[in-house]
Amino acid sequence: MFRLRLLCVGLVATGFLLTINDSGGSYAIICYNIRTYRSAGVVAVVGGKRQAELEMKKFEQAQSSSDRHEGWRYLLDKTDLKAGTNPAEATLYRQAELEKRESKALREPDTSNFSSPHRQR
Repeated sequence: MFRLRLLCVGLVATGFLLTINDSGGSYAIICYNIRTYRSAGVVAVVGGKRQAELEMKKFEQAQSSSDRHEGWRYLLDKTDLKAGTNPAEATLYRQAELEKRESKALREPDTSNFSSPHRQR
């Protein structure tokens, strides 16, 4: 295991490996509607990406065909919440984080994509 980590660190340092599967992190499984962009919130917080993917598949398989037809889907989102966090608490936490990011973005607009009107051509 230690050799594998050393190999991964070496590959990252040399640029050959850009991403590492983070099996130790936690992931929120979120239910959302692809048609309305409405979120139904977090349905579970699971430890490890592979386990979260398996859990998400279970939610998808248990989903009714009418819900799927209406546009309801699931997605994974990496989170710093602990696995097993109550879904309602996780939803409130994610909403507060989203509002904080949006508020910051409104206070500090990113103008890097806009050219200056005073720029000479």
